[in-house]
Amino acid sequence: MARARAIRTETIVLRQQVFGEADRLLTLLTPDRGKLRAIAKGVRRLSSRKAGHLDLFMRAQVLLAIGRNLDIITEAQTLDSYRALRGDLLRSSYASYCVELLDSFTPEGETNHEIYWLLADILSRLSDSDNLALTARHYELHLLELVGFRPELERCLGKGESVQPEDQYFDPLAGGVLCPRCGSQRSGSRPISVDVLRLMRFLQRSPYAALENLRVRRNIAVELERTQLHYITVQLDKQLKSVEFLERVRHSSINAPAKTSGVPTPVRAVTSARQTAPVAE
Repeated sequence: MARARAIRTETIVLRQQVFGEADRLLTLLTPDRGKLRAIAKGVRRLSSRKAGHLDLFMRAQVLLAIGRNLDIITEAQTLDSYRALRGDLLRSSYASYCVELLDSFTPEGETNHEIYWLLADILSRLSDSDNLALTARHYELHLLELVGFRPELERCLGKGESVQPEDQYFDPLAGGVLCPRCGSQRSGSRPISVDVLRLMRFLQRSPYAALENLRVRRNIAVELERTQLHYITVQLDKQLKSVEFLERVRHSSINAPAKTSGVPTPVRAVTSARQTAPVAE
């Protein structure tokens, strides 16, 4: 069967770099062909019809001319620009982190519709979320599941038994939770509070809508972020560049309104909402 010479597909722009005098080399995520690279010819010219449709994070409908090494974008039309991400440095920094995280876990050419729509959804959520940090934590856990790195949060990885409702250990190299007896004997494991473990389970198994009215204490939010970022760093065997930049932006935004704060303002303690996020007995 002859190979198609052109295809029309949705895409989200993950990365871009200058290519030649007026072109850009883009890394795109598509629902049907996974991650790929393509040339947007002449897009840096003000007269280009594609200019403004292929910026970072944008979701667009494109026509790709299939090339031997690189595809060429011949048409582009914006589907969602996620405008709020462009006018808010903190929101755009979270978006950069979420995109880099996905980019690091996904190889080129591997189709995964769920990953594509997860990214489209998180960009939309980050555009209007009142709790950016918790939104990112939810995204991390659901992305990890889709790429095959779901952490074990229910059973001790040492004994295989259900963990009890008490402080435990978390071993990022082993891939999840350990009971106090097993965890204390492993050099790479770190303590994890029962409240953070409960919250991670809740985020892991719940749709995003369940987070809309959830607020956690600052110390719980900090421990949650530290635990998940450490797990991600160990699995990737590298530190994501966007993490450090996001941290600098959050520090510079410390006096910004609480609703876009990098660390959630303590509104309702997670320990007072155990009916919503219980630890499995």
